Amino acid sequence: MGREVRGGLVTFFTMAYIIVLNPIIIGTVPDKAGNLINGMPITAPGAVVASMGAVAAATALIAGIMTIIMGVYGRFPIALATGLGLNALVAYTIAQKMTWPQAMGLVVWEGVLITILVLTGFRKAVFKAVPRSMRAAISVGIGLFIAFIGLVDAGIVRKAVGTPVELGIGGALKGWPIAIFLIGLLILIALFVRKVKGALLIAIGAATVLAIIVEAVFHVGASRDATGAVVNPTGWMQNIPVLGSFALPDLTLLGRVDLFGAFAGAAGPGVFLGLLLLVFSLLLADFFDTMGTIVAVGAEGNLLDSEGNPPRTQEILLVDSLAAVAGGLGSVSSNTSYIESASGVGEGARTGIASVVTGLAFVLSLVLAPLVNMVPSEAAAPALFFVGFLMMSQVVHIDWEDPEEGIPAFLTMVLMPFTYSITVGIGAGFISFALIKILRGKAAEVHGLLYGVAGAFVIYFAQGLISGLFV
Repeated sequence: MGREVRGGLVTFFTMAYIIVLNPIIIGTVPDKAGNLINGMPITAPGAVVASMGAVAAATALIAGIMTIIMGVYGRFPIALATGLGLNALVAYTIAQKMTWPQAMGLVVWEGVLITILVLTGFRKAVFKAVPRSMRAAISVGIGLFIAFIGLVDAGIVRKAVGTPVELGIGGALKGWPIAIFLIGLLILIALFVRKVKGALLIAIGAATVLAIIVEAVFHVGASRDATGAVVNPTGWMQNIPVLGSFALPDLTLLGRVDLFGAFAGAAGPGVFLGLLLLVFSLLLADFFDTMGTIVAVGAEGNLLDSEGNPPRTQEILLVDSLAAVAGGLGSVSSNTSYIESASGVGEGARTGIASVVTGLAFVLSLVLAPLVNMVPSEAAAPALFFVGFLMMSQVVHIDWEDPEEGIPAFLTMVLMPFTYSITVGIGAGFISFALIKILRGKAAEVHGLLYGVAGAFVIYFAQGLISGLFV
């Protein structure tokens, strides 16, 4: 029970950033009508602050409820919350073509469709049709991806001028926040090699306490202003480690959904096709992000069976699918399984009890937001980075001397972190796997469902071309 509680808390602290980050993405972008997600015009005084507060509360509530359901029904140590990437697609693409309630209506429909795929057994069938080598590659690729996320969250890796990314600030490690990350990572490594129970959680806690002291003494401040512009490169990347004031949660976003408005307002077949492509994008990203996440988390906890499948796959997939519906109804975008759950598994979580703990922590964050906001990303990022190391062990299950396994695995592994997308890596791996088998005269060895999935990914990658031709 102790490791389940520790694991659940570690998972929460490594993904609690979504309570802060989702409002920045969902709560600050106006829709086609110029209104924020709470219905207020973006030009209205205090509109952005009110919108972000409402998004934060709804994000925590939906994540908490769905994660608890995952623990009770799915009985798997995986947590759910608004999907990054999915929320950006909703905010910067879908909401620009319609109102916010209509955009969330499309999210609900995506969730309904993916739920139907689960109930008909199709999603589980696709899951089991994936060969073991590809599942191993997905696990390793996600490990590299979340290690990269940890480095970005801590400011160790940043956007650069002249090169895509760089080390720290101008190629150097500067500022107290980066020091907190390095100290937290050293504490974690020391505890891990000494086989101390609760190493990840202890490291997060110790780094947080140190960060609070540093902020109180040196007044480091935030790295970005309210618009997201970098104004203090050596500041905290996300949360500032100080205790804030308590406030009642604003839950007015719940149920602000228009299920049919987007389709009713479609002017012609081209626009209607565009809407279908948007729903298809959401569905495919959600479908395979979840598959990759479940495999990776299960592999990290040694929870997969002899064929590489997690227990209670159908139940897990059903909860994840319904979470997409809940995210739309809660106006926070599609909720999905979080790869950060691997950090909790790395701490010892093995059952749904850990998910219940994580879910309760999300619910409590509604009224205990100041405590959550004390944990800066620099204190939680060492756990994410370290889990990348733990997940690399799956690489031994890939035969690198066989190009039929090696090339698709390589594409899967490298494209996840390089494109910042689990879906892109999986798509490239599936397409290349099917293509290489055909080229080597082994087309019959590929499961028919994989050909269908590979074809779907071809459409996914060609969306820009298709939209340009018909929309």
